[in-house]
Amino acid sequence: MVIGACRLTLRLPENQSLKGKRHVVKSIIARVKNKFNVSIAEIDDQDRWQIAQLGITCVSNNGQHVDEVLAKVVGFIETSHADAELVDYEIEILHAL
Repeated sequence: MVIGACRLTLRLPENQSLKGKRHVVKSIIARVKNKFNVSIAEIDDQDRWQIAQLGITCVSNNGQHVDEVLAKVVGFIETSHADAELVDYEIEILHAL
């Protein structure tokens, strides 16, 4: 079993409130869940209205597949949401029993 974990940091420069942030983040999460077979959630910085931290996980029996899926998710978020700027991301692949 191979587990891939990705941590994304997004900047929301046009956002002016936590309500606006929640709208953008929920939209991103819903679109990623519908397009890719991954788990995704907001994991940190819930009280900062111009920064969002998202965690994404994928499980497979093939490490290359996990890496490709997470790379596609990062690319999708980076190109499809003009109101969210990708600041940083890191991907970690774990090989479990």
